[in-house]
Amino acid sequence: MAITGTKNPLLGETTCGSLLQQLQLIWDEVGESDEERDKMLLQLEQECLDVYKRKVDQASKSRVLLLQALADSRVELARFLSVLGENSFIDIPDKSSGTIKEQLATIAPALEQLRKQKEERIKEFADVLSQIHKIRGEITGTLKIGEQKGTSAVDEEDLSLKKLDEYHSQLQELQKEKSDRLHKVLDFVSTVHDLCAVLGMDFFSTITEVHPSLNDSVGVQSKSISNDTLSKLSKMVMALEEDKKMRLQKLQELAARLTDLWNLMDTLTEERSLFNHVTCNISATVDEVMVPGALALDLIEQAEVEVERLDELKASKMKEIALKKRTELEDIYARAHIEIDSAAAREKIMSLIDSENVEPSELLADMDNQILKAKEEALCRKEILEKIEKWMSACEEESWLEDYNRDENRYNASRGAHLNLKRAEKARILVNKIPALVDTLTAKTRAWEEDRGTSFVYDGVPLLAMLDEYTMLRQDREEEKRRLRDQKRFHEQLNTEQEALFGSKPSPARPLGPKKVVGPRGNAGASNGTPSRRLSLSTHHSSSNGVRSASRDGKREANRPSAPVNYVAIAKEDATPAVPGSYPAPASP
Repeated sequence: MAITGTKNPLLGETTCGSLLQQLQLIWDEVGESDEERDKMLLQLEQECLDVYKRKVDQASKSRVLLLQALADSRVELARFLSVLGENSFIDIPDKSSGTIKEQLATIAPALEQLRKQKEERIKEFADVLSQIHKIRGEITGTLKIGEQKGTSAVDEEDLSLKKLDEYHSQLQELQKEKSDRLHKVLDFVSTVHDLCAVLGMDFFSTITEVHPSLNDSVGVQSKSISNDTLSKLSKMVMALEEDKKMRLQKLQELAARLTDLWNLMDTLTEERSLFNHVTCNISATVDEVMVPGALALDLIEQAEVEVERLDELKASKMKEIALKKRTELEDIYARAHIEIDSAAAREKIMSLIDSENVEPSELLADMDNQILKAKEEALCRKEILEKIEKWMSACEEESWLEDYNRDENRYNASRGAHLNLKRAEKARILVNKIPALVDTLTAKTRAWEEDRGTSFVYDGVPLLAMLDEYTMLRQDREEEKRRLRDQKRFHEQLNTEQEALFGSKPSPARPLGPKKVVGPRGNAGASNGTPSRRLSLSTHHSSSNGVRSASRDGKREANRPSAPVNYVAIAKEDATPAVPGSYPAPASP
């Protein structure tokens, strides 16, 4: 049987049917049995079925892969949206919105966009975290200057804008803290610079001991702001301020000693001016000393050397200084009218200096203490001494007024008569105040003695005894005046009776002689026989209180206020009988 063509004449192509027809023709030509034919057809059908199965399996596998890819894409898309916090970014297509490939085609661009956005977000997170870790490292001191912090690990499970904003907020807080710390560091550095300038210290070597980055050659942003740096700077500032305080205190002590030594030895102004830079800060506070080098060590050493030199010079002039202080002490006692044994004290000082058994500084300190105590004692006597001066001045005016009243020519039109008249008017007012003044002085003196438990002595004489004697003498004088007035009235009455009996008779002629004219004077005692305003007691007072020295220092004698001119040193029973128009004459001590 001949084999015909295998192409379908209608379709022009080979099909399964045409091939089966060819196979039938071949079998007919060959003469295959029906059993063989059925067997071969069954085999052929099985083989076709296997091919279809393989194709179905392949298609099924491809479908499963596409579904898995779609599911993975959906999961990845959801994860991107969750990580980026963009839940409303895109709508995920559901299963009924199209074929699998259509759904994949819809998701693919969104995934690509989210992948890029994630990469950009990771870079942003890495940059912010890197800055945060860098600033934290600078604050804690774990990051050295110039060292770059490695790439910070980013948590890719949360890349949302909210988280990024949180990191940005942390970064801003850290940047603010860094700025504050930098300002503190710069303030500390400026303070250290000023302190080093005042103390005469090298600023660069001092500040680099804290941290090398604090040098001026390093940029501001590169300076260390760590806790350790701030702590060291704070301690350094405190140490320098304490050093400044101690140096100023030492310099002021040296300046005070220099001033005392200069005053003791009367140092010339030109020599003192060499140390004006030392003495100019003698009363300054720590904050007021800002001049560079004002508290440098070499300046303090210079002052110490000068003090040592002056101390040595002072030791050589010890006697002169001691006598000068002794004179000052005696002047204080003289102004306070306190008697001391000056000769014995001076002899004792000279013997101490010659024996060299006492340190000059101790001797001067002891004399300074004596001067201080003397000033305190003079101060507590000041009020009473002022009232004594008023009392003595009033007594002087009283004595002058008595002389003025005895002058029969006081109303003559002589030169200066009007001045004496004015003075007499003032003197009468002042004399009338003497009793009240004496009472006040007595009361204050008694209060002073009760408060201190000792007697108030004026130039070696108890003041109350002086006041008592003055009061007695004043009473005696008033009685004498009354007696004289009564006697005068008796004589006038007797003369009147005689004239009535025998007629008037001329008064005896007065002996001619120079007329006494009372003029202005500073010391009334000089014209009425009183040599000075010195006070004295009667003989029994002198014997009980000790004999006062007859010889006194001329300077003390000139400065010491004298006693009332009418305060006499005689007892009542020894007083000379007074004649009309005269009073008891005051005596010199």
